[in-house]
Amino acid sequence: MKNDMKKEMIKKDVAVVGGGPGGLAAAVAAAREGAEVILVERLGYLGGQLGSGLPFLAFLDMHQRRIVGGIAEEFVERLKEKDGTAGHKYCPFHLSSTTIHPFYSRVICFEMVKEAGVELLMHCELVKTKVIDGRLCSIIVAGKGTEIEIEADVFIDGTGDGDVAYMAGAEYEKGQSESGELQPPSLMFNLSGVDFERFCDYIEQHPEELPYNMGLTHIQPGYNAEFFRNNPGHIFFGLNNTIKKLRSESKCPVDRDTVIYIRQPIPGTVAVNTIRILNFDGSNVHDLSRGELESHLQIIPLIEMLQEHVPGFEKCYLTSVNATIGVRESRRIMGIKKFTKEDAVSGSIPDDAIGLFSYFIDIHSGKGDKTYTKTIEEPYGIPYGCTVAKDIDGLMMTGRCISVDAVAFGSTRIMTLCMAIGQGAGVGAALASKNKIQPRKVDPEEVRKILLQKGAILTLDEAK
Repeated sequence: MKNDMKKEMIKKDVAVVGGGPGGLAAAVAAAREGAEVILVERLGYLGGQLGSGLPFLAFLDMHQRRIVGGIAEEFVERLKEKDGTAGHKYCPFHLSSTTIHPFYSRVICFEMVKEAGVELLMHCELVKTKVIDGRLCSIIVAGKGTEIEIEADVFIDGTGDGDVAYMAGAEYEKGQSESGELQPPSLMFNLSGVDFERFCDYIEQHPEELPYNMGLTHIQPGYNAEFFRNNPGHIFFGLNNTIKKLRSESKCPVDRDTVIYIRQPIPGTVAVNTIRILNFDGSNVHDLSRGELESHLQIIPLIEMLQEHVPGFEKCYLTSVNATIGVRESRRIMGIKKFTKEDAVSGSIPDDAIGLFSYFIDIHSGKGDKTYTKTIEEPYGIPYGCTVAKDIDGLMMTGRCISVDAVAFGSTRIMTLCMAIGQGAGVGAALASKNKIQPRKVDPEEVRKILLQKGAILTLDEAK
């Protein structure tokens, strides 16, 4: 007997699609301001790449001032209560790193949405949008044979790929402006059984394995074996000489010139961020399918390479693989304002900024093994208007699909900023719904006032 798709209807003040760092913060922030919020997520957990082993980067700027607060800082404090982070640690390469226990982070995400009163809708995919007279009125999501139409005053696209905005017909950009090249994805996996002392001894004896000769513009002195020994939450980036030699011998299974790992708040454990899939578009389901296949098949050869050729990794073993590939770049939805490379490099902090950041511009080649970087000397601020779609009413963005240009995106895509901007977008959406106005009509100063009350950092005078 054939069963038709079951249909439901839900009405809320604010609907957030995508429960990654930006979407999570947006949903919690909106609910805390009194909005009735629903958060839709296609996976069975929240937090996106927060659950992958990736750390928060650049809570601190080049002058070691903390420039990110609010919900992002609250998240770290909750991790500390569970011994799930080493805290904010200065890094001569990444400005600062803040380790995230990948599994505690998932629990904390659920704690926060439950406390805020956010309604959850998990295991659902977006299938349709309804736009009437230029306004996004509803979306349709589906899961387990049920089709659910969600009406809301404001929708926040936290999908990363800008799926809601794309389906609603919003203007977007994708890839580098001249070539259209997209940064490659990576599938994170964890290894345990790593002997850090032995590895640090090797790096001390072979400083040529460090990235100082790679032409990177931001790396500072002190990124060395002593730093790795003394920093329980360090990120290692290097082994380029080893990779070059192994590639010449056809013994390197990945298309990149370095090995990256993040030491985890779990004994003897690292998260490996080294897999690379070239010529990939994360907004294309066929590329996603190919990427999941190819990245999983790189894992065992990469582990074997580390075991055979990197001291300290001889007895390492696989303990977990992230639930989904990590897409670095896809669509950027155009907003009523657009943040540019010039804004980032000049350290522009506009009066309507809803979050500060200063991570260096970091662009991974989508066609080869190289990485381009450019230093950000002073923190910049992201305007509220970068979260408001310029051509679709009722639509906002958070996370990596906010309105920025291709080069600035190399900095703004980082989880720390995604969470800070998500909080601002959530507050803006709640104010729009409460006052029955469009998000573009919300006074950014009202958003900033609330953010400051909730511990956000919006000017350098507030940096600590």
